[in-house]
Amino acid sequence: MTVHVRAYEAQCAAEEARHVPAGKGAARPRLALFALALGAFAIGTGEFGSNGVIQLFAADLGVSIPVATHAITAYALGVVVGSPLITLLAARVNRRTLLLGLAVLFLVGNGLSALAPEITLLVVFRFVAGSVQGAFFGAGAVVAAYVYGPGRGGKAFATVMGGLTVATVAGSPLATYIGQQAGWRVMYAAVVAVGLLAGLALWAWVPRTADLHGGPIRSELTGLRRGGVWVMVAVASLGISSIFAVYTFIGPFVTDAARQDPALIPVALAVFGLGMAVGNHLGGRAADRWEHRGLTWGYGGVLVLLVVIGVAGGDWLVLLACLFGVGATMMFAIPTIQVRLTSFAPDAPTLMGALNLAALNLANSLGAIGGAITLAAGWGALSTVWAGFLLTSAGLALYLVTPRTPRPASHGPAAAGNPPIG
Repeated sequence: MTVHVRAYEAQCAAEEARHVPAGKGAARPRLALFALALGAFAIGTGEFGSNGVIQLFAADLGVSIPVATHAITAYALGVVVGSPLITLLAARVNRRTLLLGLAVLFLVGNGLSALAPEITLLVVFRFVAGSVQGAFFGAGAVVAAYVYGPGRGGKAFATVMGGLTVATVAGSPLATYIGQQAGWRVMYAAVVAVGLLAGLALWAWVPRTADLHGGPIRSELTGLRRGGVWVMVAVASLGISSIFAVYTFIGPFVTDAARQDPALIPVALAVFGLGMAVGNHLGGRAADRWEHRGLTWGYGGVLVLLVVIGVAGGDWLVLLACLFGVGATMMFAIPTIQVRLTSFAPDAPTLMGALNLAALNLANSLGAIGGAITLAAGWGALSTVWAGFLLTSAGLALYLVTPRTPRPASHGPAAAGNPPIG
């Protein structure tokens, strides 16, 4: 998806310069990219598919939906913790070796999820599965830059992220359907099967070469000292959370609020996914054309749609239209967020890519927690949108009241200090 391409496009350029000798690439680049895309598809299907079966594992494990939401939150927190941590700890590891290790961890996390006897263990196993995501995309950026040679790394990585787009539009609805027909444990088993195929493809087609060895990123840690970075992380985490206050609870929206058959949940997920794909495309253009409008228009649009869902989401057709709209408007904002965050620390592309993904998944966690609180309070299935409304409003307000232009790096002694937010 555009959101992940933009999160890592700066890293593709940096790694391309560091790893890719002129005129050199892999002998079978398309197969290597297919392996990476298959891995992205498996990750996305496991993540988004969980939202579609939350009612199923809640009932099977004997817990309420607000409690079951902890499993969704745990996955997101796994990404938040794992993205920067594994990126730093595995900085010197060969990217092929790292990808294979992450594939094993992915299989363990999802395989144990399928076997979890109670909610506490499911929460732990979803955290393990989530810890893979950020490091996988970071290593994928390196491999994509290498296999296609100089000047084409970003486009190659966009192809890899096509696997995540397919997971959003088709993988998640299909996983939900499998869960409804055969059980949520079978859904996770299916994710494991796809992950195993991806791992075998990575082993077979990602080249064995010293060119993919890691290197120190100690210099990138200076990016963490910049106030603008943390402001944009907060803006993203708060603002984007509303998309997950909706997506996480699509099942209850369909069955409890709109009173439709559970068989229509995959349809609702697919409509939401299509909206996300459209928003990604248009948001990418907006981020290139305007400095701030993509974020303000996207956040503003989603706030309007959340109100419509909260007031009239019990109507099936209104709900479907708004699900498409929420996916589109929020994803319209995200590319601008990625560009703004990277602009505050252009000399730290690897770590900024990890923080980009961590911010998105912190939003996932906040949205799920906020929605769970409103449901536990007994305010009704659609009440989760009001939690999202408050969080996105806070993110938009923070963005509007803080300076938004990074100061150009100076060459004097002051450059070593903490650059201001503006």
